[in-house]
Amino acid sequence: MITRTPPLWHTADWQKSLARAIRDPRELLATLQLPDSLLAGADAAGQDFPLLVPRGYVARMRVGDPQDPLLRQVLPLEAEGLPAPGYVADPVGDLSAMARPGVLHKYHGRALVVATGACGIHCRYCFRRHFPYTRANPMPERWQQVRDYLLADESIEELILSGGDPLSLADHRLAGLLEAVQNVPHLKRVRLHTRYPVILPERLTGDLLGLLSALPQQVILVIHANHANEIDANVRQVLVPWRQAGITLLNQAVLLRGVNDSESALAGLSEALFAAGVLPYYLHQLDPVQGAAHFAVDDSRARTLETALRNRLPGYLVPRLVREQAGAPAKTPLV
Repeated sequence: MITRTPPLWHTADWQKSLARAIRDPRELLATLQLPDSLLAGADAAGQDFPLLVPRGYVARMRVGDPQDPLLRQVLPLEAEGLPAPGYVADPVGDLSAMARPGVLHKYHGRALVVATGACGIHCRYCFRRHFPYTRANPMPERWQQVRDYLLADESIEELILSGGDPLSLADHRLAGLLEAVQNVPHLKRVRLHTRYPVILPERLTGDLLGLLSALPQQVILVIHANHANEIDANVRQVLVPWRQAGITLLNQAVLLRGVNDSESALAGLSEALFAAGVLPYYLHQLDPVQGAAHFAVDDSRARTLETALRNRLPGYLVPRLVREQAGAPAKTPLV
């Protein structure tokens, strides 16, 4: 008989934590004892895409280190405003793949719902940082349209909930979406892509686990961790009951210059993930979104790193190196 770890948090905890998140670059720089010289660039870049980072995530950053791999993921920089040929607002063709408001149908057998435009953190490399959420978001009154679309295409066996971050929705709103689709007869899997387990583990409440465990479909939780320093004791502990409940845990990382573009960083990430019960799944090349060119790692370097990981780690700890290309029928392997 499986004994579940008692829930660590309740709904009010994560909502309070999110409300207290840092939104002012001045406060972030002061908290980490970083120089004021970073402020002008942070203010300028934050006009287009504001800073948002939970305090618990900031607590894992190194004080006084402007190159900290977690800080680099969230601190707005002047480089975001520099022109970069080929870096565009819709780098993966989301808008051309939109079958209904907020419903993307790119790949055979899978449909994706942009469940919300809200996130618990603003990652500077976000490929949807320019996405028109206001007109392309299936609000609750449109969830029946999502169900109708799924029912009309029996080839769709997996529903992917994305965003923003689908776990930004309150449980009752998420339950409404899941209720609308849970009885689609040919739907076998529900997959959620989220940063919350890493950036705000309080979100993984017992109530949320109960909601997802009750689904008739198999549930897959894809966390988005990019560095081993993101996975602390709280993250490891909160994932235990999810594994025990039979939820499949995967990770999808992005290869980011100055964050994880070294053999040791990527190997450390895979090891930390597996110790937390999460299987490395994809290592994505950066989507060329406007404002993120300073994170790019060239393909030759990416392949060299992937080879080094294969030589260093067992195969199940080596994520697939891929790129998403607009209009392609699947993710494109780079190996």
